[in-house]
Parts: sequence; structure tokens; C-alpha cells
Amino acid sequence: MNSQILAPAFSGGGLLILALLGISIADGGTAQARDAQARDSRVGVVGTPIVGRASVIDGDTLEVQGERIRLFGIDAPETRQLCEDQSGKPYRCGQRAAFALSDKVGARPVSCQPTGKDRYDRIVARCSLAGEDLQAWMVRNGHALAFGRYSQDYRSHEYEARNRRVGIWTGNFEAPWEWRRRGRT
Repeated sequence: MNSQILAPAFSGGGLLILALLGISIADGGTAQARDAQARDSRVGVVGTPIVGRASVIDGDTLEVQGERIRLFGIDAPETRQLCEDQSGKPYRCGQRAAFALSDKVGARPVSCQPTGKDRYDRIVARCSLAGEDLQAWMVRNGHALAFGRYSQDYRSHEYEARNRRVGIWTGNFEAPWEWRRRGRT
């Protein structure tokens, strides 16, 4: 922030409000920038792997060391998304995907190599469990799709799952990106 713009606009109690909000006029907001940069380097945005026990948020999102991590190159059905099994019966495929990932990970540590951030400011990373690519596992077992908009890395795993008719490929489903686009809940 530019102190020359802010300083005249505030008088008396305004400075107290800025102080309470953690905004410093004297440093022009550089303390906030330093804090953000330190956070980014601490959580691996600059390339340091994030390693630890993971909590599964949904079929393509983990939380490791307090940071939300979006799995790179895949898209799993949303938690509330319904699919149809081979007999046409609806089931919560997004919930099933999250449970599959949770069962796979268990209490074991994962290692996530950041590749960047998404539009929601989540870290995007390639995550593995004991050297096994979790994204590939999710797609190969039919719990997620290759997210071709961002990567072609998991297309062969998707073809394999479709040919084996596993997971969501046993019945009918709408691609998660289409489901979200339609605003389904």
C-alpha cells in the first residue's frame, strides 16, 4: 500500500484501525508482502516438498500441515455429485472417491511436490504415497478423471480405467467440470 495515499485519508482513530488490522503505513505494506513470501516458501510453493499426514478433503484435495493441496492433473467428482451404477441406481460418486483416497492414504505420510497455485489460492501439487503417484492411482481406479484442461499426464490411466470398467466407468456419470459448470448441488 502507498502511505502517501493512505496517510491523509486517516486521522486519529483511523491509525488505530490500521494498526489493529496489521497494516503499517510506515513500511508501505511490505511487512504483509514479506509475511506472504515467507508463507509461500514455507509451504513449498517455491519447490520444497510438503510432507506429512494427510486429511482428505475430497477426491482431489488433501490437507497436509494445515495447507489445502489440490492434486495436480486430475478432477474427481464433487462430494455431493451423483452418478449411476451399472444398474442405473444413483450413488454419491464424489463421496466414494473421497473415501477411496482416504482409505488409500490412511495415516501414512504423503509427499506433495508443488507445481503452483490454483485460482482459489490453493497449492497444486503432485502427491505420492511411498513413491506411488496418488493422482495416477485415483484415475486408474476410476475415482477421478484426467483433467485435460491442465495436463495430459493421466490420460493413459483414464483409458485403462474406462477399458476395465472400474469406479465411475461402471455406469453413467457427468464429468466433474461439467457438473460444476451447470451449478449442480
